[in-house]
Amino acid sequence: MKLFLILSLAVLAFAPLTFASDNHPQDELFVVLTSGDAETQMMALVLATQSFNQDVPVRILLCSEAGDLALKNAESPAFKPADRSPKQLLMNLMNNGATVEVCGIYLPNREHLSAADLLEGVGTARPPEVAAYMKQPHVRYFSF
Repeated sequence: MKLFLILSLAVLAFAPLTFASDNHPQDELFVVLTSGDAETQMMALVLATQSFNQDVPVRILLCSEAGDLALKNAESPAFKPADRSPKQLLMNLMNNGATVEVCGIYLPNREHLSAADLLEGVGTARPPEVAAYMKQPHVRYFSF
């Protein structure tokens, strides 16, 4: 009887660890960046990078003036202490597997731009798909 009780307690003690990964998807970070301010962009992307470095999947949606970060020929200033720019952080995240998109209304409202002007790998978000993604309980949403 003692052995049965000890085994039962051991199973109960480890059950949350066993079933947690199956029943609860990993947290994901969804960053919506709208600010055209380079320092705000930098902080948003520093936090996204730190999350990504801690094995948190990251998805970035660039809207309004922040969408310009996704343009091939756009520049952004470097910031101390890393001497890196928001665009460099964005490209590093993309190169390592983060999803980056511009808002669905970004390109259609800029007559002089098309998808060909975007960095390779940047997509255009579809609002119904983004809304479905956002409502998932494991998605943490931040806006800058």
